[in-house]
Amino acid sequence: MPQEKQESPLAQKQRRGLSRVWHAFGYSMAGLRAGWSETAFRQEAILALLMLPLAFWLGRTWIEVAALAGSVVLVMVVELLNTGIETAVDRIGPEWHALSKRAKDMGSAAVLLSLLLCAGIWGAALWHHFSSLT
Repeated sequence: MPQEKQESPLAQKQRRGLSRVWHAFGYSMAGLRAGWSETAFRQEAILALLMLPLAFWLGRTWIEVAALAGSVVLVMVVELLNTGIETAVDRIGPEWHALSKRAKDMGSAAVLLSLLLCAGIWGAALWHHFSSLT
């Protein structure tokens, strides 16, 4: 990996106005690039490219579209947070520790719950859509 330019940890806190927003956007883009290197996030992002346009076709009202699209985006958000937790725990050290396992398990459980929520919303919308056709 190429060496990244180091800046003071307080640099962002000292910025104001558009400079702060611009740098925050850059950090967010770096986070998305880092997330893309994770297989689970990459799979979810590719599915999102399919599911987000489908949400506009399937949803009958803006609330339904928002629930469908929001549940997909929520899965990606939770996956990024879970990856952040895992990365921070791994940074501490590679040895097994009960608290490290607990943190990683809880992050994984959060991903599972977001996936179940997404599946439930999409399942109900699909059931409602296709049951009204008959």
